[in-house]
Amino acid sequence: MSSDLLITLLALAAVLGLAAFARARGRKRAEPLKVRLVNYHYVFIVCMVGLFIIAAHLLTLMAGHPLTGGRLGVH
Repeated sequence: MSSDLLITLLALAAVLGLAAFARARGRKRAEPLKVRLVNYHYVFIVCMVGLFIIAAHLLTLMAGHPLTGGRLGVH
């Protein structure tokens, strides 16, 4: 396994873990007298953007060449 693939998979696991944590904290009922310092819904959205970026990078690593967005199979 190459180091690029290993780092990408570790980043994927970290983003998924943070997204699961943010989702769980975002679904918690708000306490009336306690101020939330972090809006976990925004953290979850940022994690989803990061997930799409990591998925695109992983796809490029698996394909072996950069995907340019043209028709599939045409280089």
